[in-house]
Amino acid sequence: MSDVVEKTLTALPGLFDSQTGAAKITNRLRQLIKSITELTSKHEEENLIKQELSAMKEQVSSPNTTMKQMREIMVRAMYCEMLGYDASFTYIHAIKLAQQGSVLEKRVGYLAVSLFLNEGHELLLLLVNTVLKDLQSTNLIEACMALTVVAQVFPKDMIPAVLPLVEDKLSHSKEIIRRKAVLALYKFYLIAPNQVQHIHAKFRKALCDKDPGVMTSSLHIYLQLIRESPDSYKDLTDSFVTILKQVVGGKLPVDFNYHSVPAPWLQIQLLRILSLLGKEDQSTSELMYDVLDESLRRAEMNHNITYAILYECVKAVYTIHPKAELLEKAARCIGNFVLSPKINLKYLGLKALTYVVQHDAKLALQHQMTIIECLDHSDFTIKRETLELLFRITNAQNVTVIVEKMLDFLRSCNDEHTVIHLVGKVAELAEKFAPDNSWFIQTMNDVFSVGGDLLQQDVPNNFLRLLAEGTESKEEDDQLRLYAVASYLTVLKGHTSHLPQCFLQVMSWVLGEYAHLQESVDRCEVIRLLTQLLNQRSVSSETRVWILSALTKISEGHADLILDLAESLSSSQDTVLRQQAQELHHLSRDSQLHEWVLPRGTPWDATEVDSSLSFLDGFVSEALAAGAAPYKPPHQRREELCEDRALNLEPYSFSLPVSLSSCSITDRQSPTLLSVSSGLSGNSTELSQKAGSSTLILEGVKRVWGKDGYLPQKEATAPPVDEPSAAVQAPCQQEAAERAEPQPEPSTINQDKQQLASSLFVGLGVGSSMSLLGKSEAPPPRFRKKPRPHESSSSSSSGTSERSSEASSRSSRNTTDSFLYGSLLEEEPATSISAFDHTPKCTTANGLAAKEDKRANASQILGGDMVIVRPSTIQDKHLPPLSSDLSALLPADLKDLPRSDVISLTSDPSLSLSSCRLFRDEALLLVVFISNCTDTVVKDVAVELSAEELETVSLRGNVVDCLEAGSTSVCHYTLLMDDPQTSVSFTGTVSYQTQPGHTNTLPFSGTLSTADFIRPLVVSTEEYGKLWLSLSHDVKQNLKLLADAGDPLRTTLNALKDALRLHVVDIIGSEGIVACRLLGGAPCLLHCRVNGAALAVWLRSPHPALPDCILYHCQRALAQH
Repeated sequence: MSDVVEKTLTALPGLFDSQTGAAKITNRLRQLIKSITELTSKHEEENLIKQELSAMKEQVSSPNTTMKQMREIMVRAMYCEMLGYDASFTYIHAIKLAQQGSVLEKRVGYLAVSLFLNEGHELLLLLVNTVLKDLQSTNLIEACMALTVVAQVFPKDMIPAVLPLVEDKLSHSKEIIRRKAVLALYKFYLIAPNQVQHIHAKFRKALCDKDPGVMTSSLHIYLQLIRESPDSYKDLTDSFVTILKQVVGGKLPVDFNYHSVPAPWLQIQLLRILSLLGKEDQSTSELMYDVLDESLRRAEMNHNITYAILYECVKAVYTIHPKAELLEKAARCIGNFVLSPKINLKYLGLKALTYVVQHDAKLALQHQMTIIECLDHSDFTIKRETLELLFRITNAQNVTVIVEKMLDFLRSCNDEHTVIHLVGKVAELAEKFAPDNSWFIQTMNDVFSVGGDLLQQDVPNNFLRLLAEGTESKEEDDQLRLYAVASYLTVLKGHTSHLPQCFLQVMSWVLGEYAHLQESVDRCEVIRLLTQLLNQRSVSSETRVWILSALTKISEGHADLILDLAESLSSSQDTVLRQQAQELHHLSRDSQLHEWVLPRGTPWDATEVDSSLSFLDGFVSEALAAGAAPYKPPHQRREELCEDRALNLEPYSFSLPVSLSSCSITDRQSPTLLSVSSGLSGNSTELSQKAGSSTLILEGVKRVWGKDGYLPQKEATAPPVDEPSAAVQAPCQQEAAERAEPQPEPSTINQDKQQLASSLFVGLGVGSSMSLLGKSEAPPPRFRKKPRPHESSSSSSSGTSERSSEASSRSSRNTTDSFLYGSLLEEEPATSISAFDHTPKCTTANGLAAKEDKRANASQILGGDMVIVRPSTIQDKHLPPLSSDLSALLPADLKDLPRSDVISLTSDPSLSLSSCRLFRDEALLLVVFISNCTDTVVKDVAVELSAEELETVSLRGNVVDCLEAGSTSVCHYTLLMDDPQTSVSFTGTVSYQTQPGHTNTLPFSGTLSTADFIRPLVVSTEEYGKLWLSLSHDVKQNLKLLADAGDPLRTTLNALKDALRLHVVDIIGSEGIVACRLLGGAPCLLHCRVNGAALAVWLRSPHPALPDCILYHCQRALAQH
């Protein structure tokens, strides 16, 4: 400890200057540090710091304090803040020091500001003018300090004030200024991407900067951009490959080397970028094969940084389009890592193996025994990563062994984050690969017991949802419920005081819902067990509510057992418990009312829930009219309570029109989401605050000191072993090492390990039915959820691991949106229609003729059947037909919709693909035209389209049994966007057969934007004012004003209306209000005002990302006008 103190004291004078008297200034700080290190208790430290803070407060208040003394006070204040004590009285003086001092004082002032203030602090406004002045300064140091503080603490609303000056610094003559400007723009992109969209060309200039530091800084921005949209930057692949070649070849200055490794962090960044660009793209991947091979070969040093480079190389090799030679070298590298005796390298090998088994599961077979040994390793992180690896290779044949290993690890694990992470994985595996009902229930019991109250809420919610909704077989559902009831009755007959509250709640709900199915169990016995559990002192108030709800459900016909309990609880101090007791009392005395309120055996999905609570509309209207506050969503309440609102940098004259600001609120905002758990139990399942607890909260605090001293010193550590780099050994050296490694003698332990390996790695061989997570060939889960009445079979097969929040949000849509989200139509084969007869042929193969009236209405809303027509002539069979011909082939119910131009997607000698977009009020239709360019029949045509950011509501005509020569098939996808994105890429393939048994595949891709999913929101001025006050997320920006007309404001708003399908609500003088909505329901309001030669726009929406996206498209629309 003394060495650290001495080094600190030696380095501190350099913070000020190199003058002779500098050491005298730091005497007070030196004395403070020495005094703190000599203390023996926390109490003594608190007293000392209080005295020091009092002395500093007197000094800063004195008018005789010089700048040098203020500088020294700032350093002492920073030290006190770093120890966790409040020195907020010095914040304003830190800003003054940055404003008024010399360069040295400015440096300390800016440093204090960056440490003291966060992005939402109100004092940052006082720093804006100082930063603007320093950014324009010719002093290099002042400009650097200003750029640094801008990148660290400036919030989103202050970016427009400094963005032009930071942008100008990209062309500065000094490389350090350019580098800091790029990093500042990177921070701007992270917090407000729409505000730097117009300078992407300058990012490319920074990538080609002659200074390697500036180029390295630009890679941070490009890594983020490529993660979001890799297809937009494919053209830069050659540039990134060239840069990596130069770095690997040692062409950069020696200053960039680290332990003789050329620019290792730059190599890691470039490898991550290349892996994103080459993913699922063979032509792009071929450009980087050589440089990846060179990177693997040149990492020859035995140092941790080279291992990091090798790890990124391995990930890149397995991410891009595969090449056999590179895969072999990467596999050899992983093997050397895994077999290394060094714990760090072994962990790195396991992490790499965990990543690559998703692409090549058989690679795990090569290291079976090593993985088995890692399960018993003394290091905690090695065990945890090994279990993560086993999770990736789990299938229906080895699930029991792997889950058992995970549960054994969890029983001895004390790390809360690891427990939360692993119990979720165990529950997922149990639901996906359960061999039988008894194993599934027993495993979930272990999950609830081991995970306890640390469980994420979706784990019990999904379990209860599975029991409630059931699967596709009613017989299997009843067997599962019967086994659950029998299991929980057995548990309740034992000791229950040690069971977690979450487990008790699950048992209570199951017994309340399904105890009547167990005919051999006496209902009185169930009531007795639940009553006994209710009276335990260890049971929380929330769990008592669950138990009382279960007793209410099974109390019919047993009023004598229930009335005494209800009367005893009717005087409880818990309001919810008292209400439940009153309900129990009334229902137990009236059997007809009980049967009507809680009907037995009613399907869970048959219960009608009014998620908007419309029966309270009258009450709410009266309350609002009487002066009550309007409803605020939870996220808005949290923001107002926990976060300071951002400062408004607009002029005071920028305000709402009088007609809007004076509007009164006479309506309410109905809640649209309903908790899944509340629908199951009738009670809230949110974790209640445990009042009266005096226990010290140590969550997230690492336990370092214990009763016997410093805990890490108690761990036995193996002496370090010097070895050559295992990851880069030559093949001959590797073989020699393997021969030299002593082989264990045959023993019982070795046989047990081999037997365990055969159980763990079963199903990973060739031709097995292994199920890798994320692989399309995964078998269906054991418990396939039954589709709801508003869902089709295609939506129900998407997997049982859907979270409850997604399902609950879907159930709360309005009529049109719930239909769009729920009525997924099955893929239906198409029938050809002659060019001279546009009447569809009658068919019952796909069930169209046998649909009910409701399905007929769905066809009217979502589009008609697929139509195939024969165009008159096709002049060039290798080119797509003319757009005018293709647009005429649309079905009759789609021809009148507004649409985009028809564009070509791709083509080959047999087929050509084109597309256009149709804009409906409730959805976007993506129409794909498939044209047969040959003189022969094309059979078994199937279109597959995927877009992760979009939701495919319905599809029609994507399967064609027979496509005649020269004909064109039309299929369309109905798409919705839940989360706004500036642009969204979709990819797809068309498979077809020109010869029997020979299938061809034609890939295609395209891009959609938020503008395609924007629709007008028709509201009145009064409704606009009410809605404006209820929205929380806002963005402000100046836009281009179209001044080449008599009325610039009206011209500009009409241009935006035509380009983005907005609704201009009203124009009052120099101000206008505009409204629109995202498909799916999220509104966005725009308040526009003429501000000189610009249009000041203020956007508000309940969705945090929607204003940024709309603002970006407004900028583009006006720039192209």
